[in-house]
Parts: sequence; C-alpha cells; structure tokens
Amino acid sequence: MRCPFCAHVQDKVVDSREAKAGDTIRRRRECAKCGRRFTTYERIDEIPYMVVKKDGRRERFDRQKLLAGLLKACEKRPVAPTKLENIVDEVEAFVAESADRERPTTELGQLVMSRLRKLDKVAYVRFASVYLDFKDVREFMDELKDLLKAKGK
Repeated sequence: MRCPFCAHVQDKVVDSREAKAGDTIRRRRECAKCGRRFTTYERIDEIPYMVVKKDGRRERFDRQKLLAGLLKACEKRPVAPTKLENIVDEVEAFVAESADRERPTTELGQLVMSRLRKLDKVAYVRFASVYLDFKDVREFMDELKDLLKAKGK
C-alpha cells in the first residue's frame, strides 16, 4: 500500500474493522516514513458489476469514475464529500441488486440526478448538462425551467 502523501510503501495498520454494510474492511494506516494516517477499504473480489452504456457497450461499474463525476459537479459547492460517497454507495447497491449484475447507465444517471437535485441544485444542473448531453441552449433552459417550477412547489 502506497502512502497517498509521500508514496512510501511501508505502513502499519493502526485500526481495522468491518464497514457499516459489512461487505468491506476499513483499515486506518500510518505511514512509516511521514507518519500521516490514511484510510483504506478492502472488498472481496467478485464477479464485477456491469453497466450498459447508451450505445449498448458493457463496462465494469467504476465507483471512482462516478465519484469523480460527482466531485466535478460539486466543485466549489457546499456539499460534503460524505454525501457524495453515500450517493455512490446507493448507486453501487442499486447495481448489485440487479439479478444479472448489470444496469443501464440511463437508470444510474436518473438515480444520481434525483439525489443531486435534492442535495444541491447547481451541482444537479452541472451533472445534468453533461449527462443529458443537451443539444442546444433551449434544451438546457427547459431543464432549468423544470427545476425552477419544482422549487416553487
């Protein structure tokens, strides 16, 4: 395990416990070189969860890719990273619930957008502008109008 701060490979495990869901092990580690602490999570390696893209291609579900998209949408917004982790956990659980271990990205995108819409409107619009791939300004404005109508209710 490499230290995320100094890239040293020696560390010691300070604390180890099951995560809340019970399917991962959470470990607190301390770097032997710089002394800083960091957290790692271990998961059992299973048959991967898959997502079906809009063009029909299948890809592995990638937590980090989804989290990176959410972080980008929430850049400079007052949204706690733990809230974004919760959204990613919820999406991953949604994929895991599928009988054939795959879901269309359209379903995942709708789930993420519904959560972002409740969490932060600006982050929602940012995410939607990439996810919905608006063709012109009119489509974008229509989405904003829908958002404003929902806010007024």
